Amino acid sequence: MLIIVDAMGGDNAPEAVVNGCIDAINERQGYDILLIGDSERINKIFKERKFDSPRVSIHHTTEVVTNEDSPTKAIKNKKDSSMVVGFKMLKEGKGDVFVSAGNTGALLAGALLILGRIKGVDRPALAPIIPTKKGLVLLLDAGANTLCKPINYLQFGIMGSKYMKDVLNMDNPKVGLINVGSEEKKGNEIIKQAFEMLSKSGVNFYGNVEAHQVIDGAVDIAVCDGFVGNVFLKAVEGIAEFFIGELKSIFKRNFLSMLSAILIKDGLKGLKKKTDTSEYGSVPFLGVNGKVMKTHGRSDAKAIKHSVFNAYVYAKSNIIEEIREEFKNMEVEDIEQ
Repeated sequence: MLIIVDAMGGDNAPEAVVNGCIDAINERQGYDILLIGDSERINKIFKERKFDSPRVSIHHTTEVVTNEDSPTKAIKNKKDSSMVVGFKMLKEGKGDVFVSAGNTGALLAGALLILGRIKGVDRPALAPIIPTKKGLVLLLDAGANTLCKPINYLQFGIMGSKYMKDVLNMDNPKVGLINVGSEEKKGNEIIKQAFEMLSKSGVNFYGNVEAHQVIDGAVDIAVCDGFVGNVFLKAVEGIAEFFIGELKSIFKRNFLSMLSAILIKDGLKGLKKKTDTSEYGSVPFLGVNGKVMKTHGRSDAKAIKHSVFNAYVYAKSNIIEEIREEFKNMEVEDIEQ
């Protein structure tokens, strides 16, 4: 298996990306990595780490898609950028999955322009994993589609169900529709129509869920438009960072508080691990003709390492074929808005 990695994407590239890939190679077997980017800078990091492995190769590129670039223009004009070359290699079958921490808009544009959507998928979706009281929940969409039609919520639920079953081995996952209330008649007309479509579909639809129910673990998949999803995701990340920071301050106040921290250190480590976003690595972009994973732009080496681990699991799955088959046979008529 070959994992293609955009070595130049992200705020801390290429150092964090390359170091994370080195750590991933050193820790686990089963895959090789192709780093795409400035070979001189990549080799400099290899030299500093005294790293040399036949499992890692480099494809030199001369351009970088930055956060300041217009997404579509960057994909069309920067033909020798690490991101565009990565997409092209994935499309040509020269790798099994593509991972990037680069410009999110450009990544989404590149996936659509170069790979294209799976036939029948109206809008692909970003699908991050979020920890809950009972385990994990898949959130989609988390930013690719700020405005959605009722059919999109249904398709998110279907793709999310396929991902949880095929990638995370979860049978019959429960799908919830994020809403301002759990009652059936809550929400605007689009949400009400989405509720009706999900209710009549083959997914295991739980019903409407409020934000706190998602965190409580009421459902395994939470569907929403990208605007709501992105705000929800960033709120969860921010609250987790705030909570951990406050706990550290409390336990550092005096000798007794530090002693208390020692007594419960295992529990604190478990809490930190559960709320650490770097542990969950990259986010799949479901609905496109290729396995693409987006990593947070602020990713450090640890987050990149876990992104590689996640990409390996994703690449082994048959999720693309499963979605193709599902949407080929699905007959859904959108409700007029």
